[in-house]
Amino acid sequence: MAKPALDREARAGLSLIAPPFLYALVILALPLLTILAYSFLTDGYLEIIREFTLENYAFVATDPVVRTVMIRSLVVAAIVTAATVLTAFPVAYYISFYVRPERKALWLFLITIPFWTSYLIRVFLWKVILGYNGVVNTSLTGLGIIDEPLTFILYNVNSIVITLAHAYAPFAILPIFVALEKIDRSLLEAGRDLGESRLMTFWRVTLPLAMPGVVAAVLIVFIPTIGDYVTPEVIGGGRIPMIANMIQVQMLALDNRPLGSALAVTTMAIVAVISLVFLFLNRRFLRVRQ
Repeated sequence: MAKPALDREARAGLSLIAPPFLYALVILALPLLTILAYSFLTDGYLEIIREFTLENYAFVATDPVVRTVMIRSLVVAAIVTAATVLTAFPVAYYISFYVRPERKALWLFLITIPFWTSYLIRVFLWKVILGYNGVVNTSLTGLGIIDEPLTFILYNVNSIVITLAHAYAPFAILPIFVALEKIDRSLLEAGRDLGESRLMTFWRVTLPLAMPGVVAAVLIVFIPTIGDYVTPEVIGGGRIPMIANMIQVQMLALDNRPLGSALAVTTMAIVAVISLVFLFLNRRFLRVRQ
């Protein structure tokens, strides 16, 4: 009698998850499979029938411009991720350990305020702040710190990093805060009772227990940052293209969808490998700490 009951529960579970699974398959998997299929086809701009080819991936692997843009994208994404997580952790730590419980919701509410406006508007605001006659230059000139407006704070990698770090800061703060909230405070008290300093207690207890939130923050920031298109275009002025800008040029401006698809697939593969390596190193770190 138990087996038919289990079969009914299994069928009920499958009927429950089938609609969202099919929806995710249609919305996510089919576009990715389409891009993957396009990446193995010839350009076909003047051809009616496209043919199977590996030339797109050969071009991606050997072209120096693609290599330069890809390396730049990875470096910028890594810098943004490091800057965002390193600045987000103290904020999350302060809210979790020093803010009174009845005020934590207010702090989290304030952190989400940037989400009230469009991402594009926030990027344009940073352009106004960092511009030649922007807030920074006007303030420094008014205080007499500089005689002429600075020209190196916009349309460069530094401005892109600042803008992206600000845009993705809430995405890093929230998962770290959740991980810190789950830490049993009695463990920290036990560490101090055993003679450990606050710094060593943080290193040996708090940080390892908070690592799941840190890992989530790193992945949440790194993955979309490397594919960001708006910020390099607006803040970089189109002078410092990243891989997303190159994909946009191939897909839309040049109408070379196979090559654009090959660039997209290669980028996704590189990001997947880096993410897996990071997760592996994090597990090794936690195993050593334990």
